[in-house]
Amino acid sequence: METIGPETGGPVRVGLPLGGQRRRLALTGVRGPVAKGRDFTRQALRDWGWDGTETAEDSLLLVSELLTNASLHADGCHELVLTAGDCLRIEVCDGTTTLPHRRPAPQRGIPGGHGLHIVERLSDRWGAHALEHGKAVWAEIEASRLVSGRPTGR
Repeated sequence: METIGPETGGPVRVGLPLGGQRRRLALTGVRGPVAKGRDFTRQALRDWGWDGTETAEDSLLLVSELLTNASLHADGCHELVLTAGDCLRIEVCDGTTTLPHRRPAPQRGIPGGHGLHIVERLSDRWGAHALEHGKAVWAEIEASRLVSGRPTGR
């Protein structure tokens, strides 16, 4: 996609830079980290030309699930990192070194236990790795799905 630049009248590239891009949102001590993370992600997707599809909505749900899990089970959210390139990588850093484990199957009618099942279902890959003072839980969606997904109808 190209637009005309106001200064030169020449083409200006819109979307991802050739080498990709990384954005970070500090969340330690922030009130409402899930809403802030969703807003941050929505803006990044818009800036990168990856908004307006069902897959973009799926990525917002992934952000919500990962941030909620960190808030409820891992001493809070410390940072949200979005990396765009061949895929969108959503990474949530928290304060515990205990790696997540998916329950065998969520039980109907009992709240909780669905988060990692949702992450597994919506992402192309997900995992976790230890950090010096906590861990990062991540999920990836292939960029091709973000640009070719069905429009949301908005």
